[in-house]
This record gives sequence, C-alpha cells and structure tokens, in this order.
Amino acid sequence: MSAADRVLNRLRGIEALDVARAGAVLLAGLFLGGIIHVVVVMSVPHFVPVTAYARVAAFGPDGVFNRLPDTRAGAEPLPMLDPMMLHAACRFDLADGPLKIVAALPPPFWSFALFNARGEAIYSLNDRTSGNDGMLDVLVITTEQLSVLREDPPPGLEDLIVIETAETLGYALLRSFDGDPMRRDVKEAALAQATCRTLDQE
Repeated sequence: MSAADRVLNRLRGIEALDVARAGAVLLAGLFLGGIIHVVVVMSVPHFVPVTAYARVAAFGPDGVFNRLPDTRAGAEPLPMLDPMMLHAACRFDLADGPLKIVAALPPPFWSFALFNARGEAIYSLNDRTSGNDGMLDVLVITTEQLSVLREDPPPGLEDLIVIETAETLGYALLRSFDGDPMRRDVKEAALAQATCRTLDQE
C-alpha cells in the first residue's frame, strides 16, 4: 500500500469517527432537550400567578358572600385591596342562572364591584351612585338570560340595577369603610347579611 493510500484511509477513518461523534452529540442533545421540556412543562403551574377568582375560592363556598381576612401589608387576601376597608367576596357562575345581589351597608362609605374570572373589573358603584338610599339591589345576567326574563319578568325587575354581561364566571366584591372601631360590629353584621344567590333561589 502506498503512502498516499495510507493517508487516504486515515482520512476516511477520521471522517467516519467525526460522523459518529456528531451523531452521538445530536442524540445527547435531543435527549437533554426532552428532559428540559418535561421539567419546564411540569413546573409551569408553580410559576403562573393564581388568579383572584381562584383565590376567592379559598375563603368559602360559591354563591355566598365570604368575609375576607383584614388586609395587611404583605398578606393581602386579594390584590389591590384597601386596608381601610372591610371586604366580602362572592364567586358565581351565571351558567347556574342570573345572580341576585342584595346588601344594606351602613354609611359613611361602601362600594360594590363585579369582576370577571381574569380579575378585570366589569362594573362598580358606591353608596353615592347607587341611587337607592344606600341599598344595593343588583341583578347580574347574561344577554340570553335577560331576553328570556323579559318574556316573563319577575315582580320588581324595574327597581333592580341590571348588569348585563357576556362573562359567566366572576366574583362580586363588597367594601365597607372601617374608619370607626365603635361601628365595626355593625359593618361586620351588614356584610354577613348580604346575599348573593341565583334568581331562582330568591
């Protein structure tokens, strides 16, 4: 065998070795990538923030107003709550029927807000804009449900604040000003007596 043939054979051996190494590296990369993918997918729930709608479930059953713990720095039961207010929240699903909300909260200030499942406010009012001597009387309803209801309206429908929404999942939030410790029991009692029921439960 000539020197040229020996060099050529050596080059072919080196090429084959390089191809084998490249294949091994590729397989190792694919295997490692698969492991990383599985780990990332499994860990996603730990990094995704829990929605306010999901957090409300921790405070009691759906369909009733549940008193939220007092708001303290670093321990807010829900985002963006005012520490000077008492709060109660009610989760709902309009697939169960239109929702009737009734509350009689004492002065000097209270407010009501409706949020969808993403935690976005879709309606709000307070004691100065309710137009009913501080009484809250609200019907939350989908467009389709309202059409059916208008065919056979219940008594007093015209006196309600009707909130028509395309959102079926959400929560209602009552806020009552807690500036007078002497009247806190009155505020707590009013929040406890607030109702949040489907219309057929009325």
